[in-house]
Amino acid sequence: PMVAQLLTPKNIIGAKRLCVDSGYYATYNLDHVSLIDLAQNPIESVTGKRVCTKDSDFDLDVLVVATGFDAMTGALTSINIKGLAEETLATKWQQSPSSYLGLGVAGFPNLFTVTGPGSPSVLTNMLPTIEHHVEWIVDCLKHITNSGYRRIAVDAKEQDRWWAHCQETAAIGLKSTTDSWYTGANVAGKAKVFMPYFGGFPAYTAHCKAVVENGYQGFLFS
Repeated sequence: PMVAQLLTPKNIIGAKRLCVDSGYYATYNLDHVSLIDLAQNPIESVTGKRVCTKDSDFDLDVLVVATGFDAMTGALTSINIKGLAEETLATKWQQSPSSYLGLGVAGFPNLFTVTGPGSPSVLTNMLPTIEHHVEWIVDCLKHITNSGYRRIAVDAKEQDRWWAHCQETAAIGLKSTTDSWYTGANVAGKAKVFMPYFGGFPAYTAHCKAVVENGYQGFLFS
């Protein structure tokens, strides 16, 4: 019963992915399996042969680390990307990792991002999503070159409008109701905000197409 209680989801069902693999829950009833609640008994140190928690020590043969990840922003904030006035992207996103369409960030000219915050990204099939982003960026680069421009920047006001729209669409679903990597809650110190665009891939691609047809609305060229 105690193990079952620990494994019972505390969030609204549907707000996080469910563990539905065959035999998953039954595994925790095996005599050689122990479930440690790290919220109550956190890991304090890891050595070459031992994991030490607040209350217990465990000798190791193999350690498999699967503690989550810094979704949608971590790969970019880990790089020393600098924009106008030498501001880093990590600093820019400290309060909220907003962007325009998940493709560009105000204050960081000539920077394109792929499946960044504000794009459907992890709420879609990632392969066609990435293909769409890459094809859109290639077409944009062709437009820049053919028009004789050397710089593309994001209009901060358009970015604010798009980000507000992203938060509005997120509010109608369940995934914004709980702490998860969708909101950055799994990373200590990360801004807590729903990052993917919840409006759906077809609506997103239609919007990106309209942006181009309106002369790359929201982007500034020079």
